[in-house]
Amino acid sequence: MDLYKLAFNNIRRRKLRSILTTLGIIIGVATIVMLLGVTTGVTSAIKDETNKYMYDVVISPASSTGSYLMDSQTASNIKNRSELFDFREVTVFSEDINGDRLFFEGTNNWKDVKLQNGTYGVVIYQSVAEKYGYGIGSKIKVKNQELTVTGISKDTQSFYVYIDQAVAKQMADNKVSAIYARTNGDPKTTSEEIERQINGVSVETKSEKVNEVQEMTGQALLFTGIIASVALLVGIISVINTMLISVMERTKELGVLKAIGFTNWEIKGSILFESGLLGFSGGLVGVILGIVGIVVVSNILKLTEYTNGMMPLWLILGVIVGSTLLSVLAGLYPAMRASKLNVVEALRNE
Repeated sequence: MDLYKLAFNNIRRRKLRSILTTLGIIIGVATIVMLLGVTTGVTSAIKDETNKYMYDVVISPASSTGSYLMDSQTASNIKNRSELFDFREVTVFSEDINGDRLFFEGTNNWKDVKLQNGTYGVVIYQSVAEKYGYGIGSKIKVKNQELTVTGISKDTQSFYVYIDQAVAKQMADNKVSAIYARTNGDPKTTSEEIERQINGVSVETKSEKVNEVQEMTGQALLFTGIIASVALLVGIISVINTMLISVMERTKELGVLKAIGFTNWEIKGSILFESGLLGFSGGLVGVILGIVGIVVVSNILKLTEYTNGMMPLWLILGVIVGSTLLSVLAGLYPAMRASKLNVVEALRNE
């Protein structure tokens, strides 16, 4: 008699219990894949957003000044520094439009603004279009100037309007919110010198910004991993429970197998194979559901370009192998208990 075939038959005989046991593993695995996958994708998006700015330092008004804009004289002093080059200015200001605060951001790098339709020039977020009923050709009056909407962005989260940096700077009385620059020397040393020599500015290096992002995303990965692991642990506990009940129900059957010559190792192998099969099938289905969840979430968050990165091979193989091994370990105690059954007592069992 093939003990592994016997394990398959035992799962088939108790379909409902096996399905419910596997369901716990499916939920745990799907949670792990989806949470870790989406977190990985969001992390990549944030890092790309940080790294796309080719700068070494970013200079902005110090919080102590109480202003979010620096005047032209301060900006000029920064640009006259010999250790800085390749400057990029950004001006951001806000206006109350129909009782809501609308943010205007100047940009010279239009390729980073993802259009839903229209052209570059005056691009509004989709949320702005929906809120005010704006479309391409609509007029927005701000600071006594009338802007004509030329495009609508795919972004929906905030009330933002992108305009040319030259226009934004002119509308903000020739002031800027931040200056990005590259440096010939050590960025950290340069940042300290600028803060010491120019009043009212704060300087942050790219490495500091990247480290800050990495720390936040690392914490997010750890937190989601803990939550997902708890979900999988619940599924593994259900495997232990199921296999213990199975051993108790099959006491006489196992006694017969031992009576006709099956060894303790063969009995153990059958139980472990059965629990491992539950873990493998649950892991496989869980991965499929997790991938479906990732695709749905990436579309909702508009991160479709990172979808493939949300499903790394190490994650998919890791959770399948992990759920299988954990299920085998979960079946270890029931398997040992089954192998230690006394043949005579097992055969007397009703």
